[in-house]
Amino acid sequence: MNYSSQPPRRRRAYNRVLQPVGGVIEKVVKSLGISRSYHGWLVVSKWPEIVGERIAARSRAIRYSEGTLQVAVPDDTWRQELSMEREAILRKIHGYPFGRVVNELRFVQGEKGL
Repeated sequence: MNYSSQPPRRRRAYNRVLQPVGGVIEKVVKSLGISRSYHGWLVVSKWPEIVGERIAARSRAIRYSEGTLQVAVPDDTWRQELSMEREAILRKIHGYPFGRVVNELRFVQGEKGL
């Protein structure tokens, strides 16, 4: 028995397809024309995952600009070691869908926090 003077409301059926947030973000980034910069900064944020624990403990990706990823290292020894591993690191970066935007690695010494 319905004591209300109004008829019961019908629920609207929505036929919208739910999309993962990442897909929506990619579309927005692409529509704004900033996908290269966005993908470069994804490499910066994923640096430890990309290079592994050993290298990430002694280095940190700090900047991305126009195809160049800048990586801070604590001293000349690490700068030289990572320079010798440059091609292997680039292959790891390019293994990620967003990694193709990185064309060059630049190792710099003395960034705070290393």
